[in-house]
Amino acid sequence: MMESLVTEMLKSLGEDPSREGLLKTPARVAASRKFLTRGYSQRIEAVVNDALFEAVSDDMVIVRDIEFFSLCEHHMLPFFGKCHVGYIPKKKVLGVSKVARIVDMFARRLQIQERLTSEIAHSLLDVLDRDGVGVVIEAQHLCMQMRGVEKQHSVMTTSSMLGSFRRELATRNEFTRLIR
Repeated sequence: MMESLVTEMLKSLGEDPSREGLLKTPARVAASRKFLTRGYSQRIEAVVNDALFEAVSDDMVIVRDIEFFSLCEHHMLPFFGKCHVGYIPKKKVLGVSKVARIVDMFARRLQIQERLTSEIAHSLLDVLDRDGVGVVIEAQHLCMQMRGVEKQHSVMTTSSMLGSFRRELATRNEFTRLIR
């Protein structure tokens, strides 16, 4: 199905889908899109996979500079950047690789950055017995760089602060200071 749609798109662009360089393009595009949107087939329970461990303290846990790629839902063009996640555990901590996997699960869907940030924060809040969660994403959007306003060096920053990260200015300040 997707391959035939790509073939039609190539034709509508004025291309010849039967020329040598484009013969396998519909299959490649279909496989690529399925890979880039694999987050739709993932569930938080499977991603976390019981990787919750006894907390030895209630100090802030931060995973910085988690690289991600996503596709904007408006133009289906990539946006990419870094995600910074912090939380204060109560009884359990999450395996560090699972934090990155949660970021990827939501990033590998058609997205807007604001929703991506919120989905990551709320999922961590749900998974962990926690005091608070903070998520900051800094990303570059090819829909702004390649088309439209064509601003090559623009970076969008979004944040979601939940629980003590929202209530307590000192907690929020500590998090934002430590991710810089």
